[in-house]
Amino acid sequence: FHQRKKRRKKRNLFNGSSSSTMSAKAISEQTGKEFLYKHICTTAAVQNRFRYANVTAETDWKRLVQDHPWLLTERLVVKPDQLIKRRGKLGLVGVNLDLEGVKEWLQTRLMKETTVGKAKGILKNFLIEPFVAHKQEEEFYVCIYATREGDYMLFHHEGGVDVGDVDSKALKLLVGVDEKISADTVKSQLLTHAPADKKEMLISFLVGLFNMYEDLYFTYLEINPLVVTKDGVYVLDMAAKIDATADYLCKAKWGDVEFPPPFGREAYPEEAYIADLDAKSGASLKLTLLNPRGRIWTMVAGGGASVVYSDTICDLGGVNELANYGEYSGAPSEQQTYDYAKTILSLMTREKHPNGKVLIIGGSIANFTNVAATFKGIVRAIKDYQDPLKEHEVTIFVRRGGPNYQEGLRVMGEVGKTTGIPIHVFGTETHMTAIVGMALGHRPIATQPRVAAHTANFLLNTSGGTTTPASSRSASFSEVKTGCKWDHTPTTKSTTLFSNHTKAIVWGMQTRAVQGMLDFDYVCSRQEPSVAAMVYPFTGDHKQKFYWGHKEILLPVYKNMADAMKKHPEVDVLISFASLRSAYDSTIETMQYPQIRTMAIIAEGIPEALTRKIIKMAEEKGVTIIGPATVGGIKPGCFKIGNTGGMLDNILASKLYRPGSVAYVSRSGGMSNELNNIISRTTDGVYEGVAIGGDRYPGSVFMDHVLRYQDTPGVKMIVVLGEIGGNEEYKICKGIKEGRITKPVVCWCIGTCATLFSSEVQFGHAGACANQASETALAKNKALEEAGAFVPKSFDELGDVIKSVYDNLVAKGVIVPAKEVPPPTVPMDYSWARELGLIRKPASFMTSICDERGQELIYAGMPITEVFKSEIGLGGTLGLLWFQRRLPRYACQFIEMCLMVTADHGPAVSGAHNTIVCARAGKDLISSLTSGLLTIGDRFGGALDAAAKQFSKAFDSGMLPMEFVNKMKKDGKLIMGIGHRVKSINNPDMRVQILKDFVKQHFPAAQLLDYALEVEKITTSKKPNLILNVDGFIGVAFVDLLRNCGGFTRDEADEFVEIGALNGIFVLGRSMGFIGHYLDQKRLKQGLYRHPWDDISYVLPEHMTM
Repeated sequence: FHQRKKRRKKRNLFNGSSSSTMSAKAISEQTGKEFLYKHICTTAAVQNRFRYANVTAETDWKRLVQDHPWLLTERLVVKPDQLIKRRGKLGLVGVNLDLEGVKEWLQTRLMKETTVGKAKGILKNFLIEPFVAHKQEEEFYVCIYATREGDYMLFHHEGGVDVGDVDSKALKLLVGVDEKISADTVKSQLLTHAPADKKEMLISFLVGLFNMYEDLYFTYLEINPLVVTKDGVYVLDMAAKIDATADYLCKAKWGDVEFPPPFGREAYPEEAYIADLDAKSGASLKLTLLNPRGRIWTMVAGGGASVVYSDTICDLGGVNELANYGEYSGAPSEQQTYDYAKTILSLMTREKHPNGKVLIIGGSIANFTNVAATFKGIVRAIKDYQDPLKEHEVTIFVRRGGPNYQEGLRVMGEVGKTTGIPIHVFGTETHMTAIVGMALGHRPIATQPRVAAHTANFLLNTSGGTTTPASSRSASFSEVKTGCKWDHTPTTKSTTLFSNHTKAIVWGMQTRAVQGMLDFDYVCSRQEPSVAAMVYPFTGDHKQKFYWGHKEILLPVYKNMADAMKKHPEVDVLISFASLRSAYDSTIETMQYPQIRTMAIIAEGIPEALTRKIIKMAEEKGVTIIGPATVGGIKPGCFKIGNTGGMLDNILASKLYRPGSVAYVSRSGGMSNELNNIISRTTDGVYEGVAIGGDRYPGSVFMDHVLRYQDTPGVKMIVVLGEIGGNEEYKICKGIKEGRITKPVVCWCIGTCATLFSSEVQFGHAGACANQASETALAKNKALEEAGAFVPKSFDELGDVIKSVYDNLVAKGVIVPAKEVPPPTVPMDYSWARELGLIRKPASFMTSICDERGQELIYAGMPITEVFKSEIGLGGTLGLLWFQRRLPRYACQFIEMCLMVTADHGPAVSGAHNTIVCARAGKDLISSLTSGLLTIGDRFGGALDAAAKQFSKAFDSGMLPMEFVNKMKKDGKLIMGIGHRVKSINNPDMRVQILKDFVKQHFPAAQLLDYALEVEKITTSKKPNLILNVDGFIGVAFVDLLRNCGGFTRDEADEFVEIGALNGIFVLGRSMGFIGHYLDQKRLKQGLYRHPWDDISYVLPEHMTM
């Protein structure tokens, strides 16, 4: 028997740790086996199901043995379960031990530091399983992994620690997308060398394993060795990844999955905090701590940009000082960026560095994120941490562009001046990564040129014309003009995706994106809008208002796709803003309509298995897919997808309103906008640009678009911004070598820093993770250069290389720069002009009691969390909203007591009576309540205000109580608040007594109440029921409260009485009773009320004769 510990040599898959929106994420061996044991469906006897025990430093061994009695009876295997490769060869597997032997083995390893490759980490999580004695020939190797075309199953009849190079040895079976695995194919293609007596068991197990892999959205699953004996199947060693984006589909089967960090990197609580923020937000927020003691910290906007900044830091020798990797994107709110920024500032100000620290707040040119709004959140965090930042000698470097970036840079510069923190601020005129060289001392800190204060310099229409302006430039230097419409019968994908006649349908109520497309159309001098209609299933068919220049137009919105397609046969493009949950279904539905030739899928986080199905159907139907996880693409002078290219100021600054000679393709949306900027500054501009998206399986790949550009006469040179992960860039190498691509190609793959990190890092894009050496950015850049592409030394030099290639083409006469003509102007939207502070308008409403616009609801300046923390209760809340004051505790209690005593007074009073009659007539709660409330006035319930006013006036004028009573009698007026139908001096109202006791005990003074009680003595001496009733008591006591609690001036107190605040107490309190009567009648199922005849005195005119 071989007491050999199994260990996976297998395929070299890096275990990337990632955030909630990343796709393939490694799971622990224990989690993988739990999934397998729970969900595999096979006739093979899977042995040792759920027989594993987890051990950490906190493990209670007595409890562990109680939960797993087999620990005392079996020989055991123990190993760390922390995503460590080649554990056997590292001496990290204890084999054939008893429980005491396991404890002894763990003593020298548990919570001890060890080195695996370049990574150092603490061994803290171990797995104990039964030892399986077996022969070498009973060991097998099996692996399933996902690719673009389907899932490969690898099987080798020899498994175990010395399995060797399985890629070359193992038999492979490709199960294509949407295909099913069969026992026959497994037998014929994988098991040719397997022992005959074990084939049937292996077939059943492998088919069951593959079906479970598919059903639970695994992306990688390896078992080595898989041991098969006469007793059944043993899963000894297992490694797996699942598609974390499928959580919404698999939650019931997965449960709560914990994704361990790669070995060598701790799971920090701050990372979990940011991951939680990310999960709760529509924006993207990522944070990975690499070296908390490092001096170089980053806070970068955009998934692609964050990789570029990390690359540049590493290129300039900063890899050992790089503290973190992270990114924020997708238009986070001011509060979200504040929370993100304060987390980073907190981390970087915990330990001092002898050379001080630098914070790089970088980013590409945003497509739709309001830079000023996000920067305000960062500025708040900097102000909060200004003292620690100065103490730790932090210098901040800022570079950003995009909507309202000038205001963002201004506030960032201002906070530097006011706090004394050195903050260097740069905009789009500075190369994106130039601030890295400045921060690391490799280049001098540039003097920032003055830029415009806002983005409105060239947006306001001065022509006064109503027609679409004439084109500002000829179409392109050698572009074939294509004014034709689709005939909807192509069987292959088209070279030209967009023309200046392209019409699109937008799926989703994305009015801002649609307006951006229409503004682009207008500035490109298109004759008609590029958006024909919108589809939004959550409303009925209607029209939506948009602007075409300065005119208002209506675009139809349809509830279902079929109507939109039928009524707009000219449409050949669909732009889908569907959510990640609905994007798959809506995309499949769209492809049923042959008129659609191009689709852009914006959503990020679609499960990879579903994306592959979309790709397969698109290939069959000849549809070009851009995305998922993309901002889209742009063809200057013709068409733009959604938010691509940013707002109109960036469209104009990057000259995207007319075609140039350079076409590009990138993965990143933000970086595509940066390419627009770089290309417009170094060449005659962009001809077409596409961001294929950051997912592992983009709908169209680099080569699809490079070949289109190669076959498009107007394109003279091609720029490709590649990325770590995948092998698509090698197809470009092949195309250049074989002569299929003859135009100059400038290419740079981002992610070169990945090979320098000691532990694996999952970057901002789901696909940005190297699964083998050939997928690294360094390997790709080298291959591209060898193939003949123009490859810069770093991203910093990309613009220089593009300019060099362009200048060479101009010198050869291949490119003839066209004459520039000023573009037509487009009016600015009112909302954006106001955002920029260009205009002002009187508000329709003013409010001073509540603000719901921020992250947290605010009552009269008090955040809602503080309202609850302070336990001010309903009375305190009423004080904030009615009186804009935080009232003393006794005042809050008094208000609550008033509400309690006025809540109800039986069904006989007019308000309750009306409510009951209404309820019995079948009316709803609101109608019934309103019916009761409408009876409140001077005669019923409205005496609070009147009593307060009458008594206050008499008291303030110095009138004696007897004089007041006599005057009211002489004037023939009732004293409001005096008198009760039932209660009297001999039968006092306990409500009044309770309130009186409280006021006497807690109020600092009660002069008006004392005055009213003197009046009561006079009135009750005449008639015992002329008491101070509850309305009168609350009225006068409230005046005492307002005048004496210290929170109001005398004028303010009198004003609240004058404007009717006291009646509000009765209305609010009695509403509780009215609602109670309504619910009571409904519960008792009372029918329509009809008043009895015998309770009506009929006095008709004919009976009133003399």
